[in-house]
Amino acid sequence: MSLEKEENTEDLERKKVPRGEVTLIGLGRLGFRTGLNLIEVHRGGPERITAIDGQKISDDDLVFKILGAKPGEYKVDFFEKLAGPDNSKKVKGINRNISGDNLDLIRGDVVCIEIAGGNTLPLTAGIIKKAHEKGISTISTMGVFGLGHEEIKATDISEGDPGNPIVSGLREYGIDENHLLVGTGKLIRDWEPVTPAILEKTAIVMTSEILKTLKDKR
Repeated sequence: MSLEKEENTEDLERKKVPRGEVTLIGLGRLGFRTGLNLIEVHRGGPERITAIDGQKISDDDLVFKILGAKPGEYKVDFFEKLAGPDNSKKVKGINRNISGDNLDLIRGDVVCIEIAGGNTLPLTAGIIKKAHEKGISTISTMGVFGLGHEEIKATDISEGDPGNPIVSGLREYGIDENHLLVGTGKLIRDWEPVTPAILEKTAIVMTSEILKTLKDKR
């Protein structure tokens, strides 16, 4: 290899640095997996990752416990600690549940919404609207139930299946374009459970879409 080629390679390596900021809203079984993927991205990825979630780790949160978390510990605190203070990516945890009263916590280039439990559509729509006001791109889920063989789709809401209650519900709240939905399309109404295989696959697609969005924002 010539000296010229070596210098070119070094120049390229210097350009492969973390850039941009991602806010993860919800650090449950899916959000945690997405966050880990983002931290582990090498030669690029986000420079800053902020995770917002007020929940504590329970005995059922095996994906946390496998990595050394203790029940009762805040999920975001463990996430921040796992990254470490000297990580090339700045990781910050905010142990508060997002609500209509603290939407100003939303910041960065991409907001990834992975919250569950009850009717989350009004809150999700509020998050999306606040993010769009700030010029932030948004991604959320459209169902993560499945056995593992299901395809994980990434679709703009403008092209989403109107038969999916998440799609139709967000549209009723005025979210009808420029919002990406990721998932199997299967919901709690379907017989399939939420499996680790689907969570892993969804987190992979979610991570990929976040990275593509960051690239487009350069």
